[in-house]
Amino acid sequence: MTDSLFTQPQNADRHRQQTDPVLLLDKITVSFDGFRALTDLSLQIGVGELRCIIGPNGAGKTTLMDVITGKTRPDTGKVFYDQSTDLTALSPVDIARAGIGRKFQKPTVFEALSVGENLEIALKTNKSVWACLRAKLNSEQQDRIHEVLQLLRLSAERHRLAGLLSHGQKQFLEIGMLLVQEPHLLLLDEPAAGMTDAETDYTAELFRSLAGKHSLMVVEHDMGFVETIADHVTVLHQGQVLAEGSLREVQANERVIDVYLGR
Repeated sequence: MTDSLFTQPQNADRHRQQTDPVLLLDKITVSFDGFRALTDLSLQIGVGELRCIIGPNGAGKTTLMDVITGKTRPDTGKVFYDQSTDLTALSPVDIARAGIGRKFQKPTVFEALSVGENLEIALKTNKSVWACLRAKLNSEQQDRIHEVLQLLRLSAERHRLAGLLSHGQKQFLEIGMLLVQEPHLLLLDEPAAGMTDAETDYTAELFRSLAGKHSLMVVEHDMGFVETIADHVTVLHQGQVLAEGSLREVQANERVIDVYLGR
């Protein structure tokens, strides 16, 4: 039996979390038809960190995720993953294989397949859907799916069609489809959107438990949710970093108050 996917790291690793960046963006600029979506943006996320990215609409949050995952190529600048891998030189598929998983705001699951089948497909991303479903899981893969189902409170739904799940359950399933791949870095776009209060509370608990084993970058508008999970907050405005620090620090920042939080 392998170690739990969600075991917290030992003390030696915790020191590394505080010193080594898992992701480093260096002076990223992105333009679309003359519009600057990002301008000389520099940002780094530590190993095992849970970082929240906030900011008004149009601040560049989605473009930032697009650059990290290879969907958008920057005009200038570099993106380094695990200190040595230049993500700007990799395809989106290779970036995913390197250990970066992304969850979009709207859940994307195979609605005509069961919850369990969705997780099986996520485990075997190098094959076609039908080849995945015909292939048998080994014991390690079975254990991994069982653990993820338990973690996300979906064990009772394993054989249910994904299309019949509630919105919040679909959100959890998509998170599970990332977790079975054991990514090092999770990019999560408004994961609590549309969830009930109870689901939102459990999502916060889940993310706190994942931090350390994984690094997480969470884009979110719900400040109450941010307050419950964030180690560190970055505020974007007009494609640039406006402020960084604890939530209390950025909430007290005069520039952040003026452009985003209001008075």
